[in-house]
Amino acid sequence: MWQEFKTFAMRGNVVDLAVGIILGTAFTGIVTSLVSDMLMPPLGLLVGGLDFSDYFVVLKGEHTLPNLAAAKAAGAVTLNYGLFINAIIRFLILAFAIFMLVRQLNKIVKVNAPPPGPTPSEKLLAEIRDLLKEPRA
Repeated sequence: MWQEFKTFAMRGNVVDLAVGIILGTAFTGIVTSLVSDMLMPPLGLLVGGLDFSDYFVVLKGEHTLPNLAAAKAAGAVTLNYGLFINAIIRFLILAFAIFMLVRQLNKIVKVNAPPPGPTPSEKLLAEIRDLLKEPRA
């Protein structure tokens, strides 16, 4: 069983998956910073100077709290739809970046891929052609 596990773990797909997860985790930090620090402030300015992360609804507790941090400090139960909006924007940016990466990789693979060989039907047709070209005795 140990040998089977070792064989499974050392297959190319598993190693590629591990590398992808590690890079994805690092890339997530970059996207989080891009959304939180670069995109959300201008978007918040467009909607009246508010940060989306402070959009919330108090479900239980004091309803006149100025921001999410104050609500959490007061122990209020909140529905944080602004944080959800941030997460959706992060996801869309990440999905678009991955789409662009895969698109470029597909272009590279197509360019470097050798042309496919003849199909079995093409081989058979070539044999028939060659037989028809031979002089008859």
